[in-house]
Amino acid sequence: MQVNGITIFEFETLIAATAGVAGTEGLHAVPDAVYGWLEDQCLRAAEQGEAAWLRLAQRRGRRVVQVTSFVGVIRAPDGFQIEVLPKVGKAIGGGAVEARKLLIEMLCCLQGFRHVKTDSANISAARMPLLEVFVAEFLRAVDHIVKRGLRSDYSSRQDNLYALRGKLLIAPHLQQNLYRADRFFTDHDEFTIDRPENRLLHAALRRVLELSASQLNQLARELAFVFAEVPVSAQPQIDFQRVRLDRGMGYYADALAWARLILDEESPLTGAGAHCAPSMLFPMEAVFEAFVAKHLAKQLARPLILKSQARSHHLVRHREQNWFRLKPDLLIRNADRDLLVLDTKWKLLDGMKANGTDKYGLSQSDFYQLQAYGQSYLSGRGDVVLIYPKTASFERPVPVFEFPKVEGLRLWVLPFCLKSRRLLVPDGAPFITVFPDRDPVEAAKSSAVG
Repeated sequence: MQVNGITIFEFETLIAATAGVAGTEGLHAVPDAVYGWLEDQCLRAAEQGEAAWLRLAQRRGRRVVQVTSFVGVIRAPDGFQIEVLPKVGKAIGGGAVEARKLLIEMLCCLQGFRHVKTDSANISAARMPLLEVFVAEFLRAVDHIVKRGLRSDYSSRQDNLYALRGKLLIAPHLQQNLYRADRFFTDHDEFTIDRPENRLLHAALRRVLELSASQLNQLARELAFVFAEVPVSAQPQIDFQRVRLDRGMGYYADALAWARLILDEESPLTGAGAHCAPSMLFPMEAVFEAFVAKHLAKQLARPLILKSQARSHHLVRHREQNWFRLKPDLLIRNADRDLLVLDTKWKLLDGMKANGTDKYGLSQSDFYQLQAYGQSYLSGRGDVVLIYPKTASFERPVPVFEFPKVEGLRLWVLPFCLKSRRLLVPDGAPFITVFPDRDPVEAAKSSAVG
């Protein structure tokens, strides 16, 4: 399948093809028109204060555009596609195919994207770009609906009919039928497939025909033909508010979730789909946090619970008001007591850089943040954890950190294995019993940490 586009990884850079300096690792050439559009997107996002999914930079004395920590698909107005995959895909090996599969599995954990069927999507990921995977999943969901049958519903209609149906509307009837005894202006119910759910799916199918240029278009056209008698949604936002997945409508859920994404009514990145270039981009920090949260929750000892985005404490109080809410990514609780505070960081550490200059690649601001969490949620005594993805450069937990001025508070930096989906906890950690479901191989490795 021929796709007009390229595949890159997070934080790699793009340069105009005529610049003539592409070819080095992390620097990719795109058509001049596409590069000009990307530069415009950078400037527009900066001017409007939107999320910085792209930024201007310089390489070899030339202007370049660098993608940031957003992954997914960037689609230029002319149809050129830039597939952005997680940077960890290069670190753990396997190339674009493995990185794409990993991303799809992680997206399944992200709120609003849990309708992805991992098995079929991973099969598709081995042979098609990410946007085509998304399109294939949407078409699969719509095809499932078509095979079960489009649902109809009663819809209130007003029309001038030859027979009396429903309620006669006196005022418009007299106005239009004063000399037409064979007509009746009525308000009546009609059983029809013209309902919000079907209108939205038809609109999404039409959008897919614009987005995709693969053999999937044949299936999209066949499915759109089934919806021929259903009007295309003219106001998707209003129709989404009218959706009713009541009894017997559950099989519509997956397709409507895809339709919401495709029609940009719930875009993961505000503004990315604007200006005639629909894109699907996801912030990797949020994707990683959701992935870790889903799998850690399954590994906790009972009756412990894991809470995402806790927000019960503030940093300061001023004039009888709480300011600066403290929101750790994850909080493990036992009944009404907080036991462990965890924060996920989508960053590649290097375990060999254990010196005062490089500091493994850790950020001082993250330590300040975790110290504040520990003092507020744990009363300054206990353990706080920074979680990073496990790679060949960061395979084991680093030795524990202590805060000299906060006696009793410890900070741990632990790797999370994306393949085994487990947090690597050293045997000496006081909270080891919190995670009884540990991979014994990984536990053996981590026990060597002092």
